[in-house]
Amino acid sequence: MPMPIPWIESDQAGFPPVEQALTEPDGLLVAGGDLNTSRLLDAYRHGIFPWYEQGQPILWWSPDPRLVLRPSQLKVSRSLAKLIRRGNFQFSFDQNFPAVIRHCAEHRTNSTGTWITDEMEAAYTEMYRRGFAHSVEVWSQAKLVGGLYGIALGQVFFGESMFSLQDNASKLALVFLVKQLQLWDYQLIDCQVSSDHLKKLGAEEISRAEFVRQLAQLIPGAVSAGVWDNNQITAAGNDEFQIKNH
Repeated sequence: MPMPIPWIESDQAGFPPVEQALTEPDGLLVAGGDLNTSRLLDAYRHGIFPWYEQGQPILWWSPDPRLVLRPSQLKVSRSLAKLIRRGNFQFSFDQNFPAVIRHCAEHRTNSTGTWITDEMEAAYTEMYRRGFAHSVEVWSQAKLVGGLYGIALGQVFFGESMFSLQDNASKLALVFLVKQLQLWDYQLIDCQVSSDHLKKLGAEEISRAEFVRQLAQLIPGAVSAGVWDNNQITAAGNDEFQIKNH
């Protein structure tokens, strides 16, 4: 008989311990609540994220194991490195978050994956306005052709979704992000669930317990928020990438 899923009300703070998450489906912890910024921040701090389809209640997950990428362990294939060196693309941070999440939502809708609902789009755009969510943009001939977005807390970046309108554009966005996060001394990128193509880029699975333990070390009590400055990116020394500034 299926185990009942616990429910939280919108006015109820906190989450159950992640150890109470189901094993089938893997990591489903609780349903309900809302997507306000304070709840989302609390979720990410504890290794929990929302993931659900249109017409479902909000579902909160904490899978075991967890896929993570350490910036220092990034693996770039020869073909991808060659594509970067060609210089046909420009890169930026936080220059068009609404367009990036909209493209990610459209990409999800056209696939068999979980959708980025209008509710989620609005919630993460608000997180961006408050300086917690960030986007990576990949440009070609002044057109947005790829990107990704996620949440930055302490020394951890929680990846959410990516899209490509040209071959390999999302991979280029990830490489640009990882190299910059390494320069900023980020220690961990959360990739959520297992993915073969992310494993090829250096991601690895760790236990949920270890993931939560590392979050407690890498996310301070007070988290600074703000837009990522593209001038700071140039100063950091990403000479292999062309930085786009508006």
